[in-house]
Amino acid sequence: MRTRTLITLVGAVAALSIPAAVVPASAADTAVLTTGSLGGTAVAVGDVLTAPLAGGTTATLYSSATGTSGIKCTASQLTATVTDNPAAPGTATETATAQTFDSSSCTSNVLGVLGVSSITVDNLPYNTTVASDGTLTVTPAGGSTIQTTVKLTTLLGSITCVYQAPSLSGTTSNTDTSIAFANQAFTKTSGSSLCFSAGYFTAKYSPVTDNGAPVYVN
Repeated sequence: MRTRTLITLVGAVAALSIPAAVVPASAADTAVLTTGSLGGTAVAVGDVLTAPLAGGTTATLYSSATGTSGIKCTASQLTATVTDNPAAPGTATETATAQTFDSSSCTSNVLGVLGVSSITVDNLPYNTTVASDGTLTVTPAGGSTIQTTVKLTTLLGSITCVYQAPSLSGTTSNTDTSIAFANQAFTKTSGSSLCFSAGYFTAKYSPVTDNGAPVYVN
């Protein structure tokens, strides 16, 4: 799906404002989000969309945009509820309600880190917009922030690292109905010296589906 923040991470993962009034597209219009195909059946407001991590890929939170030191996971999922789906071209909105990471699939190559206990995306739900041109933007609720909490097992015991970002930007593709995030920057706001000072989140989620049907962006 062309349409969720490590992830937090984190995201991972990864989120949307509910309009005062929801006006459905007319039968003659093609909605921004459709199922089955481009120009297919409009996704209904209130439908829940899900997307697992694309097969054969990893979600990563690295300490730099060009490095390979940090955390990677092979299992993650985004969940969001559609709040507005106007006629295309336009911008659909969603509420990102969950971004999960299976800690058993996560590993770290940071010196002194023995394992990843958990990765949690905090302060949900997030606001997400999906535009007809394929751009996707995730923002927190007013007065909040996008946040991911990472718990690691180290030679010195368990540590907790908290990372925050003001917003996330992604892209959608109809080729494989996917959402991709590349090097989304997070700043460490708390944690020990074993927590890297910055995090860069990269992940691809596919396929995006509505009750099992692939979702396309028009």
